[in-house]
Amino acid sequence: MTESLLEAIEIETGPNPKAAVIWMHGLGDDGRGWSEVVPALGLPRDLAIRFIFPHAPVMPVTINNGMRMRAWYDIRQANLSERADLDGVRTSQRHVEALLAREAARGVSAGRTVLAGFSQGGAIALYAGLRFKERLAGIVALSTYLIAGDRLDEEASAANRDVPIFMAHGTLDPVVQLAWAERSRDTLLRGGWRLEWHVYPIEHSAVIEEIVGAGAFLTKALSKEQQSAARQ
Repeated sequence: MTESLLEAIEIETGPNPKAAVIWMHGLGDDGRGWSEVVPALGLPRDLAIRFIFPHAPVMPVTINNGMRMRAWYDIRQANLSERADLDGVRTSQRHVEALLAREAARGVSAGRTVLAGFSQGGAIALYAGLRFKERLAGIVALSTYLIAGDRLDEEASAANRDVPIFMAHGTLDPVVQLAWAERSRDTLLRGGWRLEWHVYPIEHSAVIEEIVGAGAFLTKALSKEQQSAARQ
């Protein structure tokens, strides 16, 4: 089933962008919050990127007493193994794939697109990106964890078996425990993924050093792909 396109905020860093970043927000937030990060990434002026910051659907969230809020999936338990509602995760995966298809229709292929996200959004970036059938330029996963990491070996797409990944986490995070992120990191490293790992002395948030690091990762991933596109 093809999901309808989510509403999103779009920011283009230059005319006629040849690359894209689809960036998913965290639980209870919307695309506006992370759209403000673009100037802080420190991207080169000649790198034209279309940033898409979609708004997650509104749904009841069990762990928050059923309160309705923007979420990429229901959170049922506080522990890692039973935390994510997989049906909701797969629905969000289809939403991401619909956004990727729209970018392809606008002339930006998956190979020139990075999936990014914070917390729940980062979990969806990892889940959807590692299973996507076409090669992506990279994945940015902030303050997050692998969903269904025990199934990754059998479910991962061959096209993204070595996609570069930027992961960052706060050592003081009380929401998504550092141990969950470290377990996810170790699963990815054992699986052979190219992982760039960073930690910062923060809680469930981001700091400028982290954003600048993500910007450097995006620049490396998308400059190469943009140069390849220009030669085609």
